[in-house]
Amino acid sequence: MKEMPWNRFMPFLSKCCTSTVQTSSSYSSFSSSLSPIQPWLFVGLGNPGEKYQSTRHNVGFDMIDAFAQSQGIPLTTHYFKALFGEGLVDGVPVLLAKPQTYMNLSGESVGPLAAYYKLPLNRVLVAFDDMDLPCGVLRLQPKGGFGRHNGLKSVIYHFRKNREFCRLRIGIGRPPGQMDPKAFVLQKFNRTGRERIDSAIREGVDILKMVATRGLTEAARLSNADQKYKHLRSHDIQTNDD
Repeated sequence: MKEMPWNRFMPFLSKCCTSTVQTSSSYSSFSSSLSPIQPWLFVGLGNPGEKYQSTRHNVGFDMIDAFAQSQGIPLTTHYFKALFGEGLVDGVPVLLAKPQTYMNLSGESVGPLAAYYKLPLNRVLVAFDDMDLPCGVLRLQPKGGFGRHNGLKSVIYHFRKNREFCRLRIGIGRPPGQMDPKAFVLQKFNRTGRERIDSAIREGVDILKMVATRGLTEAARLSNADQKYKHLRSHDIQTNDD
């Protein structure tokens, strides 16, 4: 069996364990509950391929790419139908994934990943585009539904309909007029919208680091308070600039 990427964490985790643990070629050979430092799995939703790069539906991918770059974590391994990487953030093990299944089948990657590493769902965070938030506004939540988001719907299905996993919602605004939402999410941002999303992604990198190092509750308390009235400082982007 091919050695799993998690093996690079084994020496670190074995030192952290309160009980003696025999390492092996598979993380699944011992319970993650033995370690006081459980890993986080950060997942960004999107569609693979150049055609979909920089579209509204791919801001989850953009968030994970930016976080990976900030922490020096390469996303070069193909693992459980995802581009995958792992690293340590201030001593906390972090797994990063970008499912390559196309958006509507994201759960086919996320579900098996979480199961393989025996992660409780409160150590899984999914970043995704959200039309119910103004463009560039972020919201960190411990659980929720899927609304109209088919990628999130697939993740929930493959978590056996359990919705109690963390979410980083990335606002992309609503489609203008009578525009089909499916067409809207597959379009690229206008210049101003892109600037707002790029700014939000930089903020999101800090939020994800805070989640890993200080926990979801504290990260949500600090970040959501700052983001709550963000949209009042600028108008929501609904249409493309001329």
